[in-house]
Amino acid sequence: MQICYNPIGIIHSGFTDIKKTPIQSIFSTAEGTIEIFPEYVAGLKDLAGFSHLILLYHFHNAGEMILVERPFADVKSERGIFAIRHFRRPNPIGLSIVDLLEILDNTLHVRGIDILDGTPLLDIKPYIFQFDNRTNVRSGWVDSRDLTGLMDAGATPDGLKDI
Repeated sequence: MQICYNPIGIIHSGFTDIKKTPIQSIFSTAEGTIEIFPEYVAGLKDLAGFSHLILLYHFHNAGEMILVERPFADVKSERGIFAIRHFRRPNPIGLSIVDLLEILDNTLHVRGIDILDGTPLLDIKPYIFQFDNRTNVRSGWVDSRDLTGLMDAGATPDGLKDI
């Protein structure tokens, strides 16, 4: 079975180097824009009332797929690709939660961007607290890691070399 998706827009950010791009949107205060293609602009109706968006996008510079990798939060251990959020996945689909600042015509202004400039956008979903927030969450191997140094390190691949 083959599955094909068409981008609905392009994500614009100040990040052009994977090694200098924030790891996870929670660690980013960077602003960016999302250009929605004209044929999808009607789909933005009523989106302005949401404070946060879930972006689904295609990792267009991911490179060859891997099934085991050392994650940024535990560079000493290899983990299965489905137990980490690395971009070199069998289906290179990314997910970020960003703050929606405003919508002007076909352009969304967002904060918390952790995405390379020029990344194809596949979908937007509103973040709905009542649906998306969970309690009693287990985060697998990540629960045993001290992540406090990530913000201080810049939470980019370059910044994490010494953690």
